Amino acid sequence: MPDFIANLSSTAMMVIWAVAFVFFLIVEASTAALVSIWFAAGALVALFFAIAKTGFLVQCIVFVAVSVIVLIVTRPIAKKVNNKKVPTNYELDVGKTVRVIETIDNVKNRGRVKLDGTFWSARSDNGEVIEEGLDVTVVKVDGAKLIVRKNAS
Repeated sequence: MPDFIANLSSTAMMVIWAVAFVFFLIVEASTAALVSIWFAAGALVALFFAIAKTGFLVQCIVFVAVSVIVLIVTRPIAKKVNNKKVPTNYELDVGKTVRVIETIDNVKNRGRVKLDGTFWSARSDNGEVIEEGLDVTVVKVDGAKLIVRKNAS
């Protein structure tokens, strides 16, 4: 072990662990994603070992051991928190009402609608022909095509 580490006083080690604890808490608070809470716990326990005047090596082992244990215990919680499903753009389009700008005819493989200023190929969900100018509802997105249903009149 290098001499400068061996010569650190117990007060210096308390300061180092306290600073590490605060640093990891700040990182955790700024991300709010459970990325460093285990290191904060390890630094806090190592701080108590520094107060008890144990050796530097023991403090480091405690830091690593507590960090790993807290990581293992909190991993299921972290996965749950970080596993939020965010809908993609196409999923957000389902249910919207759009205007038919070219008659939809699945047999002739033609039809277009306008959705939020963008022109899309469109197909009827039940195969019926839908005339230009009518409003329809998006029921599904299939690649670059919108599958639509004629609105009830």
